[in-house]
Amino acid sequence: MSSYNRVKLKLRYPLFEDCSLFQVIFLTYRSREGYFSAPYFIIWHAAISFPIPTFAPVRKGLTSKTFTMATTSDISRGMILKLDGSLYSVVEFGENKTARAAAKVWAKLKGVDNNRSIEKTWNSGETIFPVRVEKKAFQFLYKDDTGYNLMNNETFEQIALAEDMIDAPQFLMDGSEVFVFINTETEQPIGAELPEKIVVRITYCEPGLRGDTATRALKAATVETGATVMVPLFVEQDELIRINTKDGSYVERVKEDK
Repeated sequence: MSSYNRVKLKLRYPLFEDCSLFQVIFLTYRSREGYFSAPYFIIWHAAISFPIPTFAPVRKGLTSKTFTMATTSDISRGMILKLDGSLYSVVEFGENKTARAAAKVWAKLKGVDNNRSIEKTWNSGETIFPVRVEKKAFQFLYKDDTGYNLMNNETFEQIALAEDMIDAPQFLMDGSEVFVFINTETEQPIGAELPEKIVVRITYCEPGLRGDTATRALKAATVETGATVMVPLFVEQDELIRINTKDGSYVERVKEDK
């Protein structure tokens, strides 16, 4: 069929814009003028209703959603990687270059669905498999035999997480904000963390030394969650302090609103 007739056919029947060249030729095979009869219209309608399959190879047991492929040049801190069937978060990474050998990329990894911390080395440019993760805001409700019960702030859906899935659970209290990481491939939670800095009240500590703000000496203090935090000597009981949940360290005193 000439290009002229094919253009004329598409102008007369705009629906042919959705057809491939093969389908257009097939449906107009016996028509010199580019028209088709009712039986051919039925065949045409069925043809565009079912897409022509593509014959790309597919590995057994995998789907297009299983992994997102990347290379070592894409590694970043906090990225979640799938390695030997487990999930790991990138804590630190770097590259070693030598004149005689190929460059190597190394990373310190912390287990997300396990309690292991490992180091991994790749050849520069090697394929890695990052996992897409969504960070969603939840609220801590209570703890029971099922674990730490949290509620999604948007959908009000409730989930229970084991203690080892939460970073710094010792600082949780009723109503605390918690960020839950959701694996977008499985729609399952893979971990949770508190905001980096939170404000808590000291429920017990030894009497403070007023005016002693120059020394670096510390003392133990119990906060309202029951956790113990090392604080400067001048901090007193019932005061509010800001702490870093990543390492449990004291940051500063917080003035209480009246």
